[in-house]
Amino acid sequence: RCSVDNRVTRVAWLNRSSILYAGNDKWCLDPRVVLLANTKTQYSIQIQDVDVYDEGPYTCSVQTDNHPKTARVHLIVQVSPKIVEISSDISINEGGNVSLTCIATGRPDPTITWRHISPKAVGFISEDEYLEITGITREQSGEYECSASNDVSAPVVQRVKVTVNYPPYISDAKSTGVPVGQKGILLCEASAVPSANFQWYKDDKRLAEGQKGLKVENKPFFSRLTFFNVSEQDYGNYTCVASNQLGNTNASMILYEETTTALTPWKGPGAVHDGNNGAWRRSGCAWLLLLPLAHLARQF
Repeated sequence: RCSVDNRVTRVAWLNRSSILYAGNDKWCLDPRVVLLANTKTQYSIQIQDVDVYDEGPYTCSVQTDNHPKTARVHLIVQVSPKIVEISSDISINEGGNVSLTCIATGRPDPTITWRHISPKAVGFISEDEYLEITGITREQSGEYECSASNDVSAPVVQRVKVTVNYPPYISDAKSTGVPVGQKGILLCEASAVPSANFQWYKDDKRLAEGQKGLKVENKPFFSRLTFFNVSEQDYGNYTCVASNQLGNTNASMILYEETTTALTPWKGPGAVHDGNNGAWRRSGCAWLLLLPLAHLARQF
């Protein structure tokens, strides 16, 4: 906008050295530039759909009583941040080095920050376009978020997934006691990336899927060996082997016989029962009862 009064005889708008409008006459070819007002008090133009190339000085030139006067305004164009380049998802072996890149544009220049999307992560891990991770660990796997902000609008964010590969680690493998004729289960849990492949062995013999009386159920993070009707021959030492492209590990466990004994009714003197916490004999209790009965018999 350019404010004028009734002393003004001629008016013009210029962009640097180019004339945009002289009075009501348009001199530029840009259809986005239009004349809004040419009155006794105001001479204004409008630039539609502004882009960064419109930034710069604009001059309102007026002629009053044969004396030219000018007023200058500088147009500053702000641009919301935009991420134009970011690293692709990456898969790397544990201990390797990772370099992530996030390039963004905007006016003013946006601030770039990196954040690890993890419950254990606290705050930003980098305030630069580049994120370097040396000797990466499995705990550092997951998504990394790049944020670009310049206060013109809300920050823009994009994420990169970092997969850290590592050999299997068996976290749980326990021996189990099962009575003869009952259902028994041996469980082997393993953490690995890529997911582990499982194999079961009894002593040195590999157990095959579909073997009579057995079922092997493999999942990404565990393997379950089920015995539907445990026999004496099933008892013994079993080995779970977990492997992937980076290595293998194993754990041994025992399927053993578990005996369940219950208290039996008293069958008179001489009946004996061995409990879990020690042995007690009902014959002894019977003698303790006979002594006071004999004493009462002598009194009557």
